[in-house]
Amino acid sequence: MPNQRPNFIVFLTDDQGYGDLSCMGATDFKTPSLDKLASEGIRFTDWYTNCPVCSPARASLLTGRYPGNTGIRGILPGHRKTVGLPQTTPTIAKLLKSEGYNTAMVGKWHLGVDEKSRPHNHGFDDWFGFLAGNVDYYSHIYYYGANTKDKIMPQINPTHDLWENNNEVWMDGEYFTEIIAKKCIAYLRKMSKKDKPFFLYVPFNAPHYPMHAPKKYMDRFSELPWDRQVMAAMLSAMDDAVGDIMDEIERLGHTKNTLTFFTSDNGPSRETRNWLDGNLDPYYGGTAGKFKGHKGSLFEGGIREPGIMHWPSKIKKGIVSSEPCASMDIAPTLLDAIGVDLDKYSLDGKSLLEIEKGNPKDEERILFWEFLDQTAVRKGKWKLVLKGKLIESYGDVPEVHLANLEEDISESNNLVDEEPEITKELRNLAENWRKAIEEKWIKEYSSPNEEQRLNTQMGLR
Repeated sequence: MPNQRPNFIVFLTDDQGYGDLSCMGATDFKTPSLDKLASEGIRFTDWYTNCPVCSPARASLLTGRYPGNTGIRGILPGHRKTVGLPQTTPTIAKLLKSEGYNTAMVGKWHLGVDEKSRPHNHGFDDWFGFLAGNVDYYSHIYYYGANTKDKIMPQINPTHDLWENNNEVWMDGEYFTEIIAKKCIAYLRKMSKKDKPFFLYVPFNAPHYPMHAPKKYMDRFSELPWDRQVMAAMLSAMDDAVGDIMDEIERLGHTKNTLTFFTSDNGPSRETRNWLDGNLDPYYGGTAGKFKGHKGSLFEGGIREPGIMHWPSKIKKGIVSSEPCASMDIAPTLLDAIGVDLDKYSLDGKSLLEIEKGNPKDEERILFWEFLDQTAVRKGKWKLVLKGKLIESYGDVPEVHLANLEEDISESNNLVDEEPEITKELRNLAENWRKAIEEKWIKEYSSPNEEQRLNTQMGLR
């Protein structure tokens, strides 16, 4: 009897701002493939990543936990001895594999490079992609940190970083976003031949630097200034790849029975290295829309992301949900969709199946974030940020910032003085949560290691 359990696809982009999809407000370029997914499913207006930088955000998505409960709280370096996600932290791939699923990953890993930290040791039957934080899109070489020396870690030389099922492969000159689409289609065809459901994790590296896009995509947006042109081109290539993958799902007859998520790992990068021309000014090619903040910041622009859920056989078309949700909710949702008892696992996320049915969740859900010395909490309409970080153009940043997101989504007005009781309540919540995270971290994972420290200092003040 043919398998009837749902298939799962999770798309993740890299350094993509909230406003960089046309269905989320972009007006200078279109993303028709993702717009179609949104129109046929649920578009989340209040979707969050669990951390404003790569590695912890990915750990949360794949485990259903806050970063401090995964063993990854900082940006992991890319040398080949980098230890990453602990074996004691189960991923959704490992859990689904135990339930009889075929599992595959195509794209960027960034959860460790040493042998024990690689995807095949975290539940993936097949995997293709790179292990560090970024690569050149055409040579697939990791350049970050070249010629850098540190008293803890030796110089990091450029390293080739492209693998298929733990074997190093070379595809010189092929644009990585297009390779992702090709490899995903091959894996879908392979998995479709087996009478087993599949889980396909597709973490794009676009639009993370280096800012590379083929001429055919650059030509689509020749009227835009270069920084915005290359951003639009990279995202257009990603959108085409999503479309090609979903077209293959349709061709294979899996559309109705496939639950798909799309989101990004953190807000847009303002790092000067995005310019590729030696420019030392902050980069503004990506946009967080109306939100304040960027990659590395716990203000909304650093953590609020595009969010789409698509499941034609279960989800009503055209739902727009303002329920606060986070990437750590994906793993519980997938498990819940196949009837797994969520109480069996240590999960911080919540299943979103009630939203799939059009039913609202708890409006007063409390969400927390921490990165370096920043801590934040959202409860209902209220959002508190402690020791928030912003690039210099935003001006001075207060030690404590309270915003009413219903009235001030840009977090422009600090209501600490006007709302002392709410400030006190949220500050206590945030500090107590952070204290528990720190205590557990020291007990279970020891203190943050120096490898994580090296690449977490982003020049934010």
